Amino acid sequence: MKNPLISTGATGPLDLASVRDQRRAGTRAYAVALLALSLGLLVSVVLATGIGRLDLSWGTIAWVILGKLGFSVPAVDRTTEVVVWGIRLSRVVLSGLVGASLATAGVIFQGLLLNPLADPFTLGVSTGGAFGVALLVILGVGGSFLGLSPLPLGALAGALAAMVVVLTLSRESGRIRKESLILAGIVVSTFLSALISLIKSLDEESLSAIVFWIMGSFSGRGWIHVGFLLPYAALGLALALSYHRELDILALGEEQSHHLGVTVSKVRLKLLLGASLLTAGAVSVSGVIGFVGLVVPHLVRVLAGPSHGRLLVLSAFTGALILIWADVVSRVLLASGQELPVGVVTALIGGPFFFYLLKSRRTRGMW
Repeated sequence: MKNPLISTGATGPLDLASVRDQRRAGTRAYAVALLALSLGLLVSVVLATGIGRLDLSWGTIAWVILGKLGFSVPAVDRTTEVVVWGIRLSRVVLSGLVGASLATAGVIFQGLLLNPLADPFTLGVSTGGAFGVALLVILGVGGSFLGLSPLPLGALAGALAAMVVVLTLSRESGRIRKESLILAGIVVSTFLSALISLIKSLDEESLSAIVFWIMGSFSGRGWIHVGFLLPYAALGLALALSYHRELDILALGEEQSHHLGVTVSKVRLKLLLGASLLTAGAVSVSGVIGFVGLVVPHLVRVLAGPSHGRLLVLSAFTGALILIWADVVSRVLLASGQELPVGVVTALIGGPFFFYLLKSRRTRGMW
């Protein structure tokens, strides 16, 4: 009698050649997607830098950038150099870094907590970071020391504290209930928002600074803020990528992960730290920008599949692209020349997507 698990045909369950072909096709698709996103990001940086009240040609932008990188290029007047390098390009690079950080944090939270609605905003982590920054602002601890800003540390402490509270509220009988996570996040976010409002009412002089963090904006940001964010983004991304296989295994459930040799508590702590680092760094330089961490992972997952190794990388690139252009929209949308907070733009995009996701999952009987 033939073993049903062994097949000599081309379509059998153990057709290794077919499996290899699928893997090669997946690898090619990933390479093509990565190349397309890389080129798209490069073009977007140049295009976004050229958009503004002062019209600038691609050639002028290229000369300024190449000149700053040490190449011999035609002379560019000082005003144009300041606009391109000191104002626009730094802002574009910062918005890209923040988008990549928030999208990557969203992938980690969704994969780690097994909840498709988990992201730094809906879980209250972003608001926790904003509260930490608001507390430092009212205490007069802003500024810098030896070139380092204390604001990211305040944001990190606030983000970690918010994450701990959310996980504690959603825990029942020693286990984290997925159904309670979003509700706990809303509760924590609402409470922290109330505390931020209290801080604003106690010190009206700090009102504008605190409102900046609540609404999210890149106005007035520059290269120094890129430097503030970079260490947090690099460390958070490195932690996420080094544990991408564990994220895949955790999707099978806690019990299965234990059987497969994953130290769940240790891995979960490190990944939560990485996601909180990414969120804290982003909030510390841009304020609360919602829905990037919710929308981007779902968009990328449809195209790239559930493998977290690819999902993390492609989500970082996609998040950078989306937030660069969301910032461009915030700069040019109002005819009066005033800037719209970029958090408003992402909320207008993410709000309907959140509703669609909730509705579709209810329709399929998943909630």
